[in-house]
Amino acid sequence: MLPDFEMITHQFLGGHDINVIPIFDVHLGSPECQEQDFIKFINTINETQNTYLILGGDLIDNGTRSSVTNPFRATMPPSQQKREMANILAPVRDRILCMIPGNHERRSNKDADDDPIYDIAAKLDLESLYRENIAFMKIQLGKSTANSVASEYRPSYVLVVTHGSGGGILTGGAVNRSERYGYVIDGMDALIVGHTHKPYTTQPGKIYIDRQNNQVSIKPFKVVSATSWLGYSGYPAQKMLLPTSHCLNTITLSGYKKKMTVTM
Repeated sequence: MLPDFEMITHQFLGGHDINVIPIFDVHLGSPECQEQDFIKFINTINETQNTYLILGGDLIDNGTRSSVTNPFRATMPPSQQKREMANILAPVRDRILCMIPGNHERRSNKDADDDPIYDIAAKLDLESLYRENIAFMKIQLGKSTANSVASEYRPSYVLVVTHGSGGGILTGGAVNRSERYGYVIDGMDALIVGHTHKPYTTQPGKIYIDRQNNQVSIKPFKVVSATSWLGYSGYPAQKMLLPTSHCLNTITLSGYKKKMTVTM
């Protein structure tokens, strides 16, 4: 396994913008999983230029006897969930930027020293893009020419991806937890999380002191929380959890100058 702090790097030097869509909490195998919608989405990505995926965990439901999830309600056993997810992702393997597990995949890690996300990455021959807990990723864009100026034509972005943790019924608690964690990571442009099934985007700021130029400025960073691919029934209704809407976040990285926008 590769260490979490080994940076994943990607270069796209075609002089164009790229779109990055975080995919978390598909829960393939759950009766509530919107499987056909997810497959249709993946097929759309395969036909869309300059669009890439971050895979942030809980891709499969992975119910075990010791988990809250009832394994007897699953639409397929965990071994099949893993194989099916690999098959769904195979057509877009070249669009995947990184892969990390979520708390549902970690059930197997605890019970049997196995990580289904690593197995999926291995099936797709993408082990180098796998991280066990958190992924630090640098994406460089711009033009590849002999006389290009790096600061003008080759902007780079640092995205940090972790599945997320903790409960909380209201969105405010999830926002506070994610923003608080974002303050401890210097040099980051965006923190990308999931787990809460609450899609949102915020933009906190840090006070930055430039000692060499004797300047003080505010450096913003974005927190992007990914949507889930679950309908509302079963466990959420049983526990009186609030329903959430399905709403994809799309992160657009400019290839001409350092500019990041997030649309929902």
